[in-house]
Amino acid sequence: MSPAQQPCVLVVEDESAQREVLQYNLEAEGFRVVMAVNGDEALLFLREEKPDLVVLDWMLPNVSGIEICRRVKANPETRSIPIIMLSARSEESDRVRGLETGADDYVVKPYSVVELMARLRTQLRRTRPATMGERLVFDDIILDAAEHRVFRDGQPLKLGPTEFRLLSTLMEKPGRVWTRDQLLDRVWGRDIYVDTRTIDVHVGRLRKALMVNGGADPVRTVRGTGYSLG
Repeated sequence: MSPAQQPCVLVVEDESAQREVLQYNLEAEGFRVVMAVNGDEALLFLREEKPDLVVLDWMLPNVSGIEICRRVKANPETRSIPIIMLSARSEESDRVRGLETGADDYVVKPYSVVELMARLRTQLRRTRPATMGERLVFDDIILDAAEHRVFRDGQPLKLGPTEFRLLSTLMEKPGRVWTRDQLLDRVWGRDIYVDTRTIDVHVGRLRKALMVNGGADPVRTVRGTGYSLG
């Protein structure tokens, strides 16, 4: 899996030992990991790059995990990012507060790393199913991420690796309009320079492949913005 395909997990944790354990296990699972040691660093990263998931400690210096969670979920640009909150607070009232603030899951310290990884994968199946090996379906198009195969109307299609990543991104959220910059980040990765016009070239190739057997073009161009599936 290329860096662009790897789900990005932002870990916000001020204890160095906890950060090392999380980073080791997340990278072993194939995730790209970014670390923040306090709330200010986390908020700065969230403004510059939107991770696929946030693992967030409740007790942080400066800005608390609860406040970070509140801000992330109040912002329309970041509210869909899953947050798994870590806390030594085990009372029911604390769990309820964390979840009501917007956390998608709440894990009490000390926790089982195996269980945490399972909970993390569950959240990512909901938001980035293709990266978790899920089968995606849109109308008569089937994308099998585990076997790296695409079918339309029961017929196998030949897609290059870039077109496959592009289609999987579009199929994860049909109807969503992706800007060219968002597609560049998701398909190629932030660390690789690619001219935005390259997107148009690969969308053209994807369209040609999808229409090879006479099917209708499912990719919609949104003038001045980007592309959408359906």
